[in-house]
Amino acid sequence: MSTGPSTTLRVATYNTRDFLDDHHLAARIVRAIAPDILCLQEVPRRLFGGWRVGRFAAATGMLWPGSHRGSGGTTIFVSDRVRVLDCHHARLPVRWPDRTRGYAVVRVAAPGGAELTAVSVHLSLKPDERVVHTERILQALSDRGSLIIAGDLNEGDTGAAWRLIDVPDRMRLVSPAAPTFPARRPRRVLDVVFASPDLRVKPHRDVLLPDAVWAQASDHRATWVDLEV
Repeated sequence: MSTGPSTTLRVATYNTRDFLDDHHLAARIVRAIAPDILCLQEVPRRLFGGWRVGRFAAATGMLWPGSHRGSGGTTIFVSDRVRVLDCHHARLPVRWPDRTRGYAVVRVAAPGGAELTAVSVHLSLKPDERVVHTERILQALSDRGSLIIAGDLNEGDTGAAWRLIDVPDRMRLVSPAAPTFPARRPRRVLDVVFASPDLRVKPHRDVLLPDAVWAQASDHRATWVDLEV
């Protein structure tokens, strides 16, 4: 519930491919975008994973609220403009030896006092599994009020999981419908931000970065949106 005037928050999502590319350039991209909430996918999870993610957060100038154990490589950073009220990660079921899956959740208070929940997701490569995981995530978040779901869906707007999220009066796509994958020559809209109807979309502001920076930082490009809360 809002207790003060509205404010604008920038929400971004970025798949960093386990830092297998140039993580220094990835951090440069994040600094250029300057999000208040950054939903991440494919951050390192295993050997020294926590240390590497913490180092990346420091390089971006953002705060990392907590560990990402059981998250399937998802997590969320925040700027110092928002106050973290709660954060956690949840595991999603997969068949061995598939890549582990999960999602990250953070609830924040904006400068004006409004509270919202942001969720970072990285859906499966398997269509049926994407649907099952999306249903679980939506059920877990059904009573969250102002809500943002952002991440790599691994499918476009004709996919069944996408359609489960993008439902009138519940959530709608708020990020630009610009291709994000592959980073070198984007052709597919895989990385997206959805928001509940109460969050107003502000005019999009581009961030100019050379194509070579995007291509060397990850195999995905980030996407972002400014929301009035």
